[in-house]
Parts: sequence; C-alpha cells; structure tokens
Amino acid sequence: MGKIKIGILGLGVVGSAVARNVKYVPEIEIVRGCDIRRVRVPCKLTRDPYKIINDPEIAIVVEAIGGINPAKKYVLAAIRSGKHVVTSNKELVALHLDELMTMAKKKGVSLLFEGSVGGGIPILSTLRDSLSANKIAEIYGIVNGTTNYILSKMSEEGMAFSEALKKAREKGFAEADPRSDVEGYDAFYKAAILASVAFRAKVRAADVYREGIEKITAEDILYAGEIGYVIKLLAIAKMIEGKLDVRVHPALVSKQHPLAAVSENYNAIYVKGDPVGELMFYGQGAGGGPTASAIVSDIVQVSKGGGGKPARLRRIKTRKIEDIESRYYIRLQAPDRFGVLAGISKAFARKKVSIAAVVQKETVGNVATIVILLHSVAEKNLKAALKIIEKLPVVRKVSNVIRIV
Repeated sequence: MGKIKIGILGLGVVGSAVARNVKYVPEIEIVRGCDIRRVRVPCKLTRDPYKIINDPEIAIVVEAIGGINPAKKYVLAAIRSGKHVVTSNKELVALHLDELMTMAKKKGVSLLFEGSVGGGIPILSTLRDSLSANKIAEIYGIVNGTTNYILSKMSEEGMAFSEALKKAREKGFAEADPRSDVEGYDAFYKAAILASVAFRAKVRAADVYREGIEKITAEDILYAGEIGYVIKLLAIAKMIEGKLDVRVHPALVSKQHPLAAVSENYNAIYVKGDPVGELMFYGQGAGGGPTASAIVSDIVQVSKGGGGKPARLRRIKTRKIEDIESRYYIRLQAPDRFGVLAGISKAFARKKVSIAAVVQKETVGNVATIVILLHSVAEKNLKAALKIIEKLPVVRKVSNVIRIV
C-alpha cells in the first residue's frame, strides 16, 4: 500500500506539531501545509487553502485553524471534494457536528475528531469503537486543564482564585483572556461532543447547561475539604429514563472518587457502562503534542480503512436543568443570633427541600457563615426556596450554591 497523502490547514501550535510528528509514521506524507503566516515546518507551504482542498493527490485534510470561521467553510469544501477530514476543533464539532456528519455520509468520506476532547486521551474512539457493545449510562469529565490547575492550586496550596489564575498564566496554562476556560465554554463544547458520541445524539448547544468557576472562593475549597470533598469543574453527560442530561458546572466530588485525585492541568474522563462497569481515562488534555498524537492517530485510522462511516445522529429529548435532581452545598451569611436557622429551615420545608446537615463556621463581627448540605432535590424546588431565603431579614447573603455529585 502506498503512502496516504495529507494537507494541513493551519500551522499554529497544533498544526505544526502534526507536521513535525507525522515523520514517525512512514505511511503518511504531507503534501502541503497552509497558513497566512510564515512558519517553519517540514513541508511545502501555501497561503491558499484551496490548493490543499482541490488537490487530487491529497486524501486527508487536517483542519487545525480553530473556531468556526473560516474553518467550517473549508471543512465542508474539503468534504464536498471527496476528502476525509480530521480536526481537533472542539467549537466547530460541538456546534455543527450533525451538519458535517450528514455531508460526510453523503460523500462517503470519514470525519474524525479525536483531538477535540481530552487532547491525547483516546476517549472518543473508545466510546465509538471499543465500547460499542456497551450501554453507556454516564460520563463525568475533567476536560479543561486550566480550571483544574486553578482549583488544584486553591485546594492544595491555599491560593486565592486570582493568585491561582495568575500562576496558570505564568505556566502557559491560561490565555491572556481566560474567559473561555474559566466561564466553562471550553468544557461546554467538550461535554456536547462526549454526549454526541456516547449516545449518538444530536446535541443542541442551547440544551447544554453551562456554569464556570468564577464564583468559587478559598472558603468554598476549605469547607468542602473539611467535609470530605474537592471541587472540580465537570463536564457531565448522562442518559436518564430515555432523556439526555448534558451540563458543565463546578461540583463537590468525594475524595474517594477517582476524579478527586486528578491534579494540576491534567484531564480525566470517568465512564460507566453496561456490561463494562466503571472506567477512567487520564492524561494530558491539551497542548500541541497530545493533540497532535490524537490527530495522527485519526489519520492512521483513515489510512487503514478505519473510522467507519459517519454515524447517523438521532434526536433525543434533553432534560432541562430545572428538572435535574442533585444534592447541594450552600454557603450563606447571616446574623449570629437566635432564630436564623428556624427561618431558613421553614423556607426550605415550604418548597420540599430537605436539609442533610448544617454547620456554622466562623463569625466576623456579628455575621456568621453557615454551610448547609441538602439531600437530593430538583433544581426548580431549590431555586424557589432560595428566592424566599434571600428575602429573609435574617439572611445577609447567599454566597454560593454548588452541586454535589
């Protein structure tokens, strides 16, 4: 069998890493790379993406531009030209997977995107192929290295959020503008992709709940630790009674759970299926090397006739966040006086919210910090109760509300 010939669109951190690493795979040959900048890579260069897209010699187009525009236009053009496409573009895949898969199926080509979730962790191919005989029940993922680094530093070294974010920038783990990571957008895209692959579902962005870590404080980290938990930003995908539950938010994770030990900028994905049981996948979740590893693996898959035909995605109803039941951690400030807990308990009882435990923490002046743990309750009931509590004269402020998994 002759070499499979590829072209690379975008020669930034990921694209250039692919160009450098394909030399270790003798069956792959780069015909040309494309970038508007002058870059040093071991292949011929062009500034015109259509010299790759329309080149009959090229069988696989690697899209490493990122974002939606112009990446989507070029990916669709490559598919229409009969090229297989490999991409690590999480935003493109999350928001336009159904359209891209439909076109790839129509043209009889493969669309692979292993590098879009978990960097070098082979999670998508495992869900698609190795676990195809399983009924996947739930996925919990730490899929953003920046936020995991920040939360780890807050937990392990007692840093404030701002100090940990500064450290992440110094290490190169956070962008100058870290909002995509900190506000949960990066993990949001990855949660949608995980759900799409695990459940072969059409996942609409509007149906994925997103919440970042901006409100997490050193107090929350400390109090969570005292009751046996760590706080992680989780991407969650579950199937419950025939409906999808897809969300991203911070959560208290028991220190006994394998995800609790995932530190620094590492990623980990916990999968539960039948008959396989519980599995955990761990590794570097970002960067040129790990992502290039995933892309080259996809290229090799296609070159060997793997990857299969693009799966047909099906419409599955998605559970609204208001209907999802969770346990909760609540931190609030209230005057240190008689009757405070009675008023709060009464408000919870009115909305059928059951308290599991109450702990009064330090008092500053005459204001006490109170931590309340709740039994499992629907989010809509909790929100209704909190509306009442926030108006109580005995409550100064509801400082934070975090789910417990």
